[in-house]
Amino acid sequence: MARLRLGVALLVPPPHSLEIDGLRRALGSSALARIAPHLTLVPPVNVRAADVAEALRVLRDAAAATKPFRVRLGPAVSFAPVTPTVHLAVTAPDEGIEAVRRLHDLVSVEPLARVLTHGFEPHVTLDDDVEPDRVDSICRALGGYVVEVWFDRLHLLQEEHRDTGRRWVPVADVPFGPAVVVGRGGVELELITSDLVDPEAQAFLAAEGHLARVGAEDSVSRLVITARRRGAVVGVVAGDRAAAPEWPDLVLVVASDQRGQGIAGQLRRAFTHAGGGGG
Repeated sequence: MARLRLGVALLVPPPHSLEIDGLRRALGSSALARIAPHLTLVPPVNVRAADVAEALRVLRDAAAATKPFRVRLGPAVSFAPVTPTVHLAVTAPDEGIEAVRRLHDLVSVEPLARVLTHGFEPHVTLDDDVEPDRVDSICRALGGYVVEVWFDRLHLLQEEHRDTGRRWVPVADVPFGPAVVVGRGGVELELITSDLVDPEAQAFLAAEGHLARVGAEDSVSRLVITARRRGAVVGVVAGDRAAAPEWPDLVLVVASDQRGQGIAGQLRRAFTHAGGGGG
């Protein structure tokens, strides 16, 4: 059975991600080209391809039970002498730290369960392979770097092997808060708005004869709405926010056995509203 190497993280949003990349570049971090600045919730774990849908359900359930929150990152500290790292500690506020720890507990279940070598200590790594005699001086130099970051979603990452080496690529994002439910009393749908077409929705599009793959690097303004009934994907709409109101590249696919029930209309209305074309 094929297995995928997955992880769950809170990706640091811009502009702070750009600042942190600048710090990583100055330190010569080898991870700069492999993964974006992030706070790890589940470190790399091997998951059977057949269990990816269950992993996505775990993320949806965790995100539904979480409100957006902010945390303070910094100053720079280290796990030395245990490991020669330099990282930004999560230092405040208490409710933000508690939200991170709660998310870690919610997503650290099968098929994403992972036994940790050390206890969970939320942080954003700058460099995980620093020369031991440089750790103290680097931490002192970065002692004044403190930022407040707002997190509003979870990301599922997958390790991919490319010509340039291994890279961790976001393959799904789930916003915090419960999904929107429409069509109560009729064709009830659960709608989740995201930036990415997740692997389950990708499989749905392929099964319906639509082979387009919308990934993390396709568009920074990508808007995706996935419709589910009883947990199963029954429709997907995706397009570019920047193309409103025409959306010439709009992709809208409804399951062939669910057509004629108003799902396409619900998706169009939700997309127009989320894209800024509705009140």
